[in-house]
Amino acid sequence: MKAEQLKSLMSLTKDDYLDVYFADESGFSLTPSISYHWQQKNVNVKIIPRHSKRINVFGMMSKNNNLFQRHHIGKITSDFVIQAIDEFSKTITKKTVICLDNARIHHSKEFKAQISKWKKLDIEIFYLPKYSPHLNSIEILWRKIKYEWLRAKD
Repeated sequence: MKAEQLKSLMSLTKDDYLDVYFADESGFSLTPSISYHWQQKNVNVKIIPRHSKRINVFGMMSKNNNLFQRHHIGKITSDFVIQAIDEFSKTITKKTVICLDNARIHHSKEFKAQISKWKKLDIEIFYLPKYSPHLNSIEILWRKIKYEWLRAKD
């Protein structure tokens, strides 16, 4: 049902009737993760633990690859996402749908209290089906950045 609704929304973008943005949070550490690998038998591998602050980001991306993002060091909260959407609302030029997963911060009382305000600004919130990251294209962007584009030496 939700997948069909999303398909209908996407067809409206082709007619330039509205914009659809896919939104999600992600975190990036300045310390690279240690990947799984094989080692020779009876050979110890020394790993020195290092820690860095995590940079968290909330982003919204359209199928045209227009990206709006806000980042900070610290936990992503409903308030942070609300502020980001409020800033984003100043940039839109037509009716816009923001597709979100079902994270708690997207269903908090504070977040839900903003939905009617955003509706007046021509922003609709569309919740994707549970457990469907394959429908959220910004998930692909985060994965590409983390595991393909960012090099450990960076």
